Amino acid sequence: MESAWRKAKRALALRLCVLAPAEGDGGDGRPAASGAGGCRGEAAVTVGSAPEEPAAGGGGALRRSKSGSRSSSKRKCAICFDSMRSGHGQALFTAECSHKFHFHCISSNVKHGNHVCPVCRAKWKEIPLNRSLSSNIPDGRRGINGVQLPQQDAYVALLHQVPNRQRGVRRLHTSEPTDFNDDEPLQQTEATDSLNSRSKKTAEISTYPEFSSIPQSSSQAGFSVLIHLKAPSASSDQVTGRLVNESSVRSPSGRAPVDLVTVIDISGSMAGTKLALLKRAMGFVIQHLGPSDRLSVIAFSSSARRLFHLQRMSHYGRQQALQAINSLGAGGGTNIAEALKKATKVIEDRSYKNSVCSIILLSDGQDTYNLSSNVRGGPKDYSTLVPQSILDDTRRMLPIHAFGFGADHDSDSLHSIAEASGGTFSFIEDEGVMQDAFAQCIGGLLSVVVQEMRLNMECVHPGVQLCSIKSGSYPSMMARDGRSCSVDIGHLYADEERDILLSVNIPQCREQTSLLKVACSYRDLTNETIKLQVDEVKINRPTSAISEHVSIEVDRERNRIQAADSIESARAAAERGALAEAVTILEDCRRRLSESFASRSGDRLSLALDAELREMQERMASRQLYEASGRAYMLSGLSSHSWQRATTRGDSTESSTIVHSYQTPSMVQMLQHSQSHIPSPPGQQPQARPPRPSAR
Repeated sequence: MESAWRKAKRALALRLCVLAPAEGDGGDGRPAASGAGGCRGEAAVTVGSAPEEPAAGGGGALRRSKSGSRSSSKRKCAICFDSMRSGHGQALFTAECSHKFHFHCISSNVKHGNHVCPVCRAKWKEIPLNRSLSSNIPDGRRGINGVQLPQQDAYVALLHQVPNRQRGVRRLHTSEPTDFNDDEPLQQTEATDSLNSRSKKTAEISTYPEFSSIPQSSSQAGFSVLIHLKAPSASSDQVTGRLVNESSVRSPSGRAPVDLVTVIDISGSMAGTKLALLKRAMGFVIQHLGPSDRLSVIAFSSSARRLFHLQRMSHYGRQQALQAINSLGAGGGTNIAEALKKATKVIEDRSYKNSVCSIILLSDGQDTYNLSSNVRGGPKDYSTLVPQSILDDTRRMLPIHAFGFGADHDSDSLHSIAEASGGTFSFIEDEGVMQDAFAQCIGGLLSVVVQEMRLNMECVHPGVQLCSIKSGSYPSMMARDGRSCSVDIGHLYADEERDILLSVNIPQCREQTSLLKVACSYRDLTNETIKLQVDEVKINRPTSAISEHVSIEVDRERNRIQAADSIESARAAAERGALAEAVTILEDCRRRLSESFASRSGDRLSLALDAELREMQERMASRQLYEASGRAYMLSGLSSHSWQRATTRGDSTESSTIVHSYQTPSMVQMLQHSQSHIPSPPGQQPQARPPRPSAR
C-alpha cells in the first residue's frame, strides 16, 4: 500500500489537502485513535496561493497567505487556537479593532449572530461575510473524497495545548466499568494546619425590624422582620486572587476542595463554532481547578459516556482532561436523562469524598428520548430527567447548575432540573460568553466556606406569633403553634449573602417587646460545627405613634420578593399566550417599585430590579421573541432570585450591566480573569487581552 508520505508528495504537485501522519500514527495514513469524532492526531497540509483580496463588508482585510513565504507568525486564532501561519493557504480576517482570525472561524461566529470581537469584545460596524469564499479555495482544500477536514470546522480548540506525546499519558478508557468507584484518592496536604493558623472568621447575622417602635395601644398583624446572613470572606490566597500563572494554581486553604462533574452536550447541533467555544470554556475550567479538586466529564448525545474517572486536577490530571476534551466531536441526538444519571453515579459511587460536590450541565437542545406529558398536549413531566436520588434528597447536597445555550435549548427542562437539585439555571444567549458564564459559576464553587447552614427563629414574648416565612426556594418549616421556625440554607460561597423575611403578629404591650431569638449553625472548612446567636429582636413601645421611615433593608427585600412574584405571574400569562397581560403585570410592578421608599432613596438593588423588569418586557414584544429568548431570560431571573445567587442572563456577565446583584467578589474576580485572558497551555503564562472598551 502506498505510504502516507508518498501520497503527500504526490498531492503537493496536485495542490491537494491531505492528512499527514501524526506522532503515534500507524503509518498507513490513518490518524491515531482519538475517541469519538475527535481530531487529535491529525494535521492538515495545505498548498496553494491566491492573490490578496479585500474582505466582503470592507471593515477588515481578508488575505490569503502566499505559499512562497517561509515566515511564520506565532499568533493564534482566538476562536480555534490554531496558529495563523503564512504559507498554508489560510484565509485570514483582520477586524477593525486590529485582531486577526481565521476567516472560516470568524465567519461561522458571525453567522450565529455575534457581532463583537471575541478578544476585546468591541462591537463591529463591519462584519465578515462568507461571500464566495468557497469558490476561491482550491478543491483540495475542501477535503479528500468530500470528507470535511478538522481545520475547516474550527473545533481544534485546545489541540495544541496538550503535548503530542503518547508516552506518559494514559489512554482513555474505551469501555466503562459497572461501578464508578475508581476515583483518584484525595490529596494529602497540610491544609488543616494552615486553616487552624489563619484568623478565625465566622458568618454574620443581622436583624432589621420594619419599624423600631409601635405605640403601646396598637397591635399589628404581619409586622416584618428581616434576617440577613453573610458568609465569611475569602482568605487572601483565594484561588481567584492567584491566577498570574495557571500552572501554579493550587487549592487554597481558604476554601473547600470540590468534586465536580461536568455534563456537556455534543449532539449534532453543537458542531462547528459551538463545540470549539465549549472546548475553550472547559479548558478554562480545567486550568482553574487545583490539585485538591477532582473532575470527571460526561459527554452526551444520543447516549452518554464518561470520558474519564473522577481525578485530581494536578498537572498530569489537567493534561489528561484536556486530551479528553480535545477528542470530542459532535453528532447524534440529546439524551439529558442518561447523562445526569451517569453523572450522579460518579458522585454516589465515590470511594473518597471531597466535602463539596456539584454537577455542571450544558445543553443547546431538548431531550429527545425521555420527555413525555401525562396528558396528551399537557405539560411535560421534567422530573423524569432528574435522577431519583436527587429528587429524594431534601438536603440538596448535589446541586446541578444548568446552562441553556442558544435559542433552541429547552429552558423549562433545564430550569426544572436546576430547581429540583438546588442548583441555578443560566441562559447563555451569546455563544461568545460561554466561558464567562462558566467562570462566574466556578468562581462561586471554588469559594465555598459554609456548609449545611440552618437558621432557627423562636418567638420570645408570649403574645408574638409567626405568620409567614419568605425564603425563596430554601426549605423552611414552621411549628404548628407558630412559635418557632427554621430555614435550611445549605452551603454559601465566600462573602455570599442571604435575606429571609419573616412576618409576625404583635400584641398590645406597655413595655419594650422582645419579638424573636435568632440563631444559626453550620460546618466550617475544618468540619467544625459553628453555632451563632444574636441579640433578641426588640421594638420600643411609646405611648403615641412616632413618625419614622420604614427600614430600607426591609423595604428593599419586599421589592425583591415583589419583583420575583411578578416575574412568575408574567411568565404564567405569557405561557397562556397573553403577552399583553404579561407586559402589564411587569409594568404595574415597576410602578409600585418606583413608589417605594428604597427606590426613592436611590437603592441600587431596586434600580437593578427595574432594569431587569424592563428587559423582560422588551423580550415579550412578540411571540417569536419570547420563544427565542424571553422565556429563558425570565427563568434564569427566577432562578437567581429564588436562590439569591448570580446566574448568567443574556448579557449579564458584562461588566457594564446592572443585573449583577448577587455576584460575590470571587465570582467577579474569576469573571474578570476570563474576560481579560485567553487560555494558555499548561506551564505557560496566560495571554492577556486588550482592555475592553467602556460602555457608554
